[in-house]
Amino acid sequence: MTRVDRLRQSGISIWLDTLSRELLESGRFERLIRDYGVTGATSNPTIFERAISGSDRYDDDLGRAASPRLAFFDAALADVSAAAKLLRPSWEDSAGRDGYVSFQTTPDLAYDPHGMVDQALALWRRLALPNVLIKVPATSAGVTAVEELTVLGVNVNVTLLFSVDRYQEVIEAYLRGLERRLARGLPLSGISSVASFFVSRIDAKADPQLPEALRGRIAVANALHAYDVQARLFQGERWERLEAAGARPQRPLWASTGTKDPCYSDVLYVQELATPGAVNTMPEATLKAFADHGEVRAPSPDFEEVLAQAPLDLDAITAQLEREGVEAFLASYDRLLAELESRVAAVAA
Repeated sequence: MTRVDRLRQSGISIWLDTLSRELLESGRFERLIRDYGVTGATSNPTIFERAISGSDRYDDDLGRAASPRLAFFDAALADVSAAAKLLRPSWEDSAGRDGYVSFQTTPDLAYDPHGMVDQALALWRRLALPNVLIKVPATSAGVTAVEELTVLGVNVNVTLLFSVDRYQEVIEAYLRGLERRLARGLPLSGISSVASFFVSRIDAKADPQLPEALRGRIAVANALHAYDVQARLFQGERWERLEAAGARPQRPLWASTGTKDPCYSDVLYVQELATPGAVNTMPEATLKAFADHGEVRAPSPDFEEVLAQAPLDLDAITAQLEREGVEAFLASYDRLLAELESRVAAVAA
């Protein structure tokens, strides 16, 4: 049994934290599915900025576009559709639990709940694929969007989650959406959702404020706290009523699991978060590193003690990371539109 097999046997689904035309057309994505157990993929504005800006593989899409914004959607959604086709067997084999690819609403709508819902619904209808997730950020506006999109039957990936309190708001929004849908007599089966809880960025922000004994431990402890909250909220009478009607729990997804500090193991956030039922979306390099030397470890039971010992304001850190995450995605999106404006004109000429 390979190291990747052991990770999957622990209950983790392995998703890839990247997507590009080169990855798809080179056959590399198919090999990662076949040889490394990949059963999903995620994307975001930064991923597509890197993919499109550095490649001429998108020129055909750009030549047909009427504007830079439409060029972005044409190019990116073509990649999402191609990846979803390759992941469809995983979706079918898992009865819809796995095999998804995510596409994010544009970051200029991060604080506009109505605009976010309208765009997410339009993207969902345009893709018209059962194994696609539409990403929305976990801003306060995003929490509103999660509930409304769940009522509408849209599969949602809630991204940029750092705070356990905000995560609880997201879960509650998903549950309310299911309840409202059930009250309308609409089916719950077939609706899927994941909540992307970011990991390594927390250590990068917290470590400078910590004694050496606690460095590199806060992000995992925070994620395990979130995992504990998710487990508690998806049980009991309220959840059982929804589950009996065909609802699926919203799965926790560990994001930002590539190690940023070279002093730490390059597979730290994969090894320490082998939590049954969760997804780990990781960079290709992290996945291959784990396949080479990673070990599956039981999640640490002392996460509450670690968090209690940490002399820092974790609420302030997570709020800052949420703002910075939105700003980073918006900057990537703006750079991409500027790049596409010149490339669309050049291709047309």
